[in-house]
Amino acid sequence: MALLDLTESAAEKAKKLLAASAQPKGALRVAVRNGGCSGMRYELLFDEIRGDDDTEMEFFGLRVFVDAESATFLDDITIDFSEELNDPGFKIQNPNASETCGCGESFAL
Repeated sequence: MALLDLTESAAEKAKKLLAASAQPKGALRVAVRNGGCSGMRYELLFDEIRGDDDTEMEFFGLRVFVDAESATFLDDITIDFSEELNDPGFKIQNPNASETCGCGESFAL
């Protein structure tokens, strides 16, 4: 079982963004950093360098990197992409979160 899940719509959107980025041969990095109104925040960015402690996964042709420290907070999350007119963007569902903020960008365990 993968550390996290990425839906096909999220992978396709990330691949389009990656192809247009300064690092088109890179991967999507999913990380957790301190911050946000709930204590921790998700970070999605493109990265060409796989770290020694990174887990590498692939979803629908998109490589994904997760560092070891972030992995402890990402178990069983699902990343989706919504095209909804009122709320487009990447959506992260974390069944382990005890608290999330209204914007969905930060959480607490």
